[in-house]
Amino acid sequence: MPEKILQGIPASDGIAIGPAFRYIPAELTVPARAAESADVELSRFDAAREQARVELQGLSNAIEKRAGKEEAAIFEAHREMLNDPALEGRVRELVESGQTAEQALVNATDELAGLLAGMNDELFSARALDVKDVGRRVLRILLGLPDTALGAVTEPSVIVAEDLTPSDTASLDPSLTLGFVTAQGGLTSHSAILARTLGIPAIVGMGNNLLENVPGGTFIVMDGRTGELLIEPDEEITGRYQKVKSQRESQMQILKAAAEKDAVTANGRRVEVAANVGEAATARDAIEHGAEGIGLLRTEFLYLEDTQPPSEEKQFHIYREIFEVMAGRPVIVRTLDIGGDKPPSYLPFPTEMNPFLGWRAIRISLDEQDLFKTQLRAILRAAVGHHARIMFPMVSDLDELRRARDIVDTVKRDLALASVEFAFDVPVGIMVETPAAAVMVDALAEASDFFSLGTNDLTQYTLAVDRGNAKVANLFQPLHPAVLRLIKQTIDAARAKGKWVGMCGELAGMTKAIPILLGFGLDEFSMNPRAIPEAKRLIGQLTDERAREVASHAMTFGTAAEIENYMKGILTELA
Repeated sequence: MPEKILQGIPASDGIAIGPAFRYIPAELTVPARAAESADVELSRFDAAREQARVELQGLSNAIEKRAGKEEAAIFEAHREMLNDPALEGRVRELVESGQTAEQALVNATDELAGLLAGMNDELFSARALDVKDVGRRVLRILLGLPDTALGAVTEPSVIVAEDLTPSDTASLDPSLTLGFVTAQGGLTSHSAILARTLGIPAIVGMGNNLLENVPGGTFIVMDGRTGELLIEPDEEITGRYQKVKSQRESQMQILKAAAEKDAVTANGRRVEVAANVGEAATARDAIEHGAEGIGLLRTEFLYLEDTQPPSEEKQFHIYREIFEVMAGRPVIVRTLDIGGDKPPSYLPFPTEMNPFLGWRAIRISLDEQDLFKTQLRAILRAAVGHHARIMFPMVSDLDELRRARDIVDTVKRDLALASVEFAFDVPVGIMVETPAAAVMVDALAEASDFFSLGTNDLTQYTLAVDRGNAKVANLFQPLHPAVLRLIKQTIDAARAKGKWVGMCGELAGMTKAIPILLGFGLDEFSMNPRAIPEAKRLIGQLTDERAREVASHAMTFGTAAEIENYMKGILTELA
């Protein structure tokens, strides 16, 4: 047996075997010196900010090339943060009071981050971390130190860290990063999402004693599928994991080739396996992994990458390119899902105690109708000759849906009157991501052509668990019986009305959930492209009758842990 086994949250599938590289960010020490004139200190601060902008642009370009524009958006937000009037103004005040640029930056950053973190809200907590990340970058430049980040990794290693900032994650060299394990974080943290996008094995939420338990250079084995970290395993166990790793990699190549075929259950029922994407590059990757369509085309990144809303023409060309890449496969375009943790700089957002329960998504679209109509015009024009669908996020009642559909009809009339070519018969549906929508599907079916379950937010709202809060990460349980009951209720109610139901939340790509969802009668599974081959294999092994038996038995349990254990046995049986 290995000396020690630690359990964390499995965040990205894959086995990594090798030495641990313990990443502890260097302490940036502010030197004790007398400040020069305010003009000199502020000039140094401005020069450091400019260099930081250049570095962040480089990070943004690198991540966009490797993972797509949506993953690179965080660095555009960091660039904007360099001009945050609150941060800049406080630095100026402190410099003019006699502090050096370094002292002023550290104090201003700590004050602002502390203020945000103290608001006890996911959005502001995330912003606090971003403020610290940006402040640290500028301070390093002021101190004249190189941007090493994770550059000290010189051999293939498993990165072990307290947490990874967006800048850290972007710095990972894929050729030297076998995987990573963090003490903090959850399934929906930036580092976990990026790991899945890049295909890097990852475990998060390992706990506060992680760094104490794993000295640098320790030989470890990590399994991103189970969340297990084995410290100094013996040769027999290491050999067993090497064999499993090789088998999985070989199997993935076979599955990837087989994934070009349609997803069909063992008894011949056709289901659809699609991908969640944000731009043309990810759409191409999705096709390579066997995607039969796009179950979620995220559009919010168009609204976050600039200081003004994207024009109709810009959107038209981007949507058109993605539709053409998909070559007739169905594409579900989600209308702007901004607000919450994604506020653009050009809209006056109110100060909200809880932005995730505030002005966001469809609520913004219905209030800012010019913004909404511009997007709808671009989608309808780009959809000509393609199989497109429009989906509204965060709908919670029938009135919202009716109003949104009325705006779609108005846009169509305007396009027709202007003799502009557009796709007239584009189905319109909603995301089911609030408990209100889940229990109102029978009524919402009046005005919705289809439904797609957004299980990330549905889980968060159902369980009252902040999905970005590491303190309660263990309570974010997508297989919680309450969540599964709402999913089943949604599918049953929609089917009774003759409506199609898909799922575009993280749950759709989890092997431990797929048999249950198949048994519920889900029509479409949309997921990270790299999860598609395994999902298709699993679907092909199950008859509808067997899937219904699995789902029915899973629903007899009263806790997520019991369901998880049961599904481990089912997956072992199917393997």
